Amino acid sequence: MAIAHTYPVAAEHRGTRLDQFIETHQTGSPTHRLSRTYIQKLIREGAITVNGKASKPGYKIRTGDQIAFTRPAPRPLETPRPEHIPLDILYEDSSLIVINKPAGMVVHPAGNVNSGTLVNALLAHCRELPGIGGVQRPGIVHRLDKDTSGVLVAAKTDYAHRHLSAQFEAHTTERHYYAVICGVPPQAYGTINARITRSRRDRRKMTVTEMNGRRAVTHYRVLAVYGRFALLELTLETGRIHQIRAHLSHIGHPVTGDSVYGGGEGRALHDAPSAAVSAALTKLNRQALHAHTLGFDHPTTNERRAFSAPMPTDMQQLVEALKQAAKSGEPGQDEN
Repeated sequence: MAIAHTYPVAAEHRGTRLDQFIETHQTGSPTHRLSRTYIQKLIREGAITVNGKASKPGYKIRTGDQIAFTRPAPRPLETPRPEHIPLDILYEDSSLIVINKPAGMVVHPAGNVNSGTLVNALLAHCRELPGIGGVQRPGIVHRLDKDTSGVLVAAKTDYAHRHLSAQFEAHTTERHYYAVICGVPPQAYGTINARITRSRRDRRKMTVTEMNGRRAVTHYRVLAVYGRFALLELTLETGRIHQIRAHLSHIGHPVTGDSVYGGGEGRALHDAPSAAVSAALTKLNRQALHAHTLGFDHPTTNERRAFSAPMPTDMQQLVEALKQAAKSGEPGQDEN
């Protein structure tokens, strides 16, 4: 059954974020403590209130506030089914597992998708996962979009989940991506510092806003220019939903193949300099975005670890076709 807690706010806690206050005031054994990410989810769902009203994770509590927290009861029947799906494992130990996620795989069940996800695969591979980090997302610390490939870490213990989640929350992880984009930025290096929020017009999308959005910072470096396309390396200072895709669209250079943010086949195929590039774009059939490197402090040893995965075949073929078009002097190709 659900467990209710009430916390009066003393003067020494004035100005503390609501999610941080709940995280530090949990009772019980460490193995049953909730992660900051899960607490934020509960706040957004109204399971945690301030003075009887719904609030936000970042609300700064005040002296005298009455915080009510109804901790949901475990829901084991909602745990996704284990499915024996092959995994490209980059590293694994008793605390965590690092996966090279293929494009097309959803990370965790959501909406009408309840099978074929990374969680289904992890549950079959790691039998101890159920219950870690929330019922629907056991072990998941962060996510990649369905059609984004690359390195992803999952926790195998509650302690590892809390430790890794705190690193992602504090933005101390290292996250580097490769992307093929439409158009060429005017500078070889740059930073996109623009707040992001959910679009009111299209709930599938995030959009840049000057107010009420979450801070989002993306650094980029142009690795190569192929006429009207470019290959970028991107480094995340923050890690918001669709951050890279929304930021690149905002500066007029959406990820190639990204139909949601303006880089879909219409624009990409129109700018394709050769039949080979058009064929590679059609075969890609997704956003050309790959999470190349992920670095973090290991939860048990505190050793800094970094894991990388090569660009997948479909992106490699697109880059190679663009290179060949540039070398052959196809119209519009001016490689820098």
